[in-house]
Amino acid sequence: MNYPFWDIPILGSGWVIGIIAIFHVMISHFAVGGGFYLILAERKARRENREDWLKVIHSHAKFFLILTTVFGAISGVGIWFSIGLASPQGTSSLIHNFVFGWAMEWCLFLVEITAVIVYYATWDRIDPKTHMRIGWLYAWTSWGTLAIINGILTFMLTPGKAWLAVAGTGREASEFWSAIFNPTYWPSLVLRTLTCFALAGVWALVTASRIDGFTQSALKSQIIRWSSRWLLPSFILIPPALAWYLFAIPESSRQLLQLGVGTIGSGLFTQVARAALVTTMSSATILAIVYFLGWKNPKDFGLGHAIAVVFLALAATGATEHAREMIRKPYSIGGYMYSNGVVRKDIAHINQAGFLTGSLWTGSNAGEAMFRGQCMNCHTVDGYRSMRQLLHGRDRGGIAKLLDMLHTPPANSPYKNYMPPLVGSSDEIAALGDYLGNMVGAAANDPAVQGKAIFEANACNACHGDGGSGGPLAPALTGVATRLPGDKLSDFLKKPSDKAIAGGMPAPKLSDSEMKALVAYLDSLK
Repeated sequence: MNYPFWDIPILGSGWVIGIIAIFHVMISHFAVGGGFYLILAERKARRENREDWLKVIHSHAKFFLILTTVFGAISGVGIWFSIGLASPQGTSSLIHNFVFGWAMEWCLFLVEITAVIVYYATWDRIDPKTHMRIGWLYAWTSWGTLAIINGILTFMLTPGKAWLAVAGTGREASEFWSAIFNPTYWPSLVLRTLTCFALAGVWALVTASRIDGFTQSALKSQIIRWSSRWLLPSFILIPPALAWYLFAIPESSRQLLQLGVGTIGSGLFTQVARAALVTTMSSATILAIVYFLGWKNPKDFGLGHAIAVVFLALAATGATEHAREMIRKPYSIGGYMYSNGVVRKDIAHINQAGFLTGSLWTGSNAGEAMFRGQCMNCHTVDGYRSMRQLLHGRDRGGIAKLLDMLHTPPANSPYKNYMPPLVGSSDEIAALGDYLGNMVGAAANDPAVQGKAIFEANACNACHGDGGSGGPLAPALTGVATRLPGDKLSDFLKKPSDKAIAGGMPAPKLSDSEMKALVAYLDSLK
């Protein structure tokens, strides 16, 4: 624990990063695709001598310049600020391992920003050929920054065997190119490039929707239909590109996705399934709006329709990025560094020497320092993934058993799929147990409360989520007592169906009183 901790109450630091990142992706990908949109639209207008088109494109260039350079830059800085505070170890690792990559990206970024400013400022002030050359320079340097950043992002999921072999030896730079061109680099680059072109069309509809459909109906129809075509390649090519990407990701990540999607048919939804549904439904709705309102009736396509498409695109982008983050768990850098900043190869040393040894940021409460350093990257006290709610009903012994399972996870522990191991000396883990015990207080006598403790002691929440809300591996349990009334629920728990067993559900070994308490808890999940 070499850094102080950034505590974001209720929301948690992960969601702060997520909100900024989703907003940034929407703009940064538009910055790439929009560059090609502008130059190709200008070329079309000049070849056809369409001054009316050029006026609209000039207006769109102004909108593009402000949105990408101002809001894109602010959100980009926001990402660096937030990840540096929330995950300093991971950020430090990415900076040190990709010094050359960041240098290339920053050089391209300087050219990119200069080119787009010059492109807009010299509109109708220099000859068209030179002006379009500047536009092409912007478009390709912008795509170049995407190509580099894509390598670093995909490295976090699939760093590759060559880089992992030298990780931590000081020779990581020798495998720089293999780290950049990692197993998921090319399919991810294709997916992101297609997304860039689709977002170029989405944002262009905002500008086109503001054209007067009565006085300039022909112009509005032409530009809206031309902009709508930019979405077509994505809807055709993303499915095979996604299949290529899924083939390249680790088997554990692929199984997680397959399990999530496999629950949809039975009406049960994991977090992965929910993300997949949001992406699919949002994309399908975009297609319907653009076709029926944009393509079929362009002169009546208004700003409200365009903004609705933008928000649907934001939902699809956010859900997709959320799913991408989920399949990387429990790592921030696959196979190397866990999401709490602990390096995998250092676990044995930390367990012997201690997690807090030599830290300047422990304070007087070792348990609180352990909680901040190893739990609060994903959990909060009372907000998102509330630790108080998660542990409610457990006594000190129950908390100790849970911590022991996280410290030395058995081979079949479902927690291993998305939670890093708990590390530290026995005294530090005991201090963490005391801190958590004081946080949640004593267990109540309510059977549902006792059932919740049994639910979590048997790691049911590892798959079904906190409070049975659904997780990456298993569906939500809300209303399960309604679907399985009377003794059906307890009978099912004692002898799960073949399908449930195939999905990884064990039959908990409980006494009659414990089974009644567990059923009482499940019955409370309305």
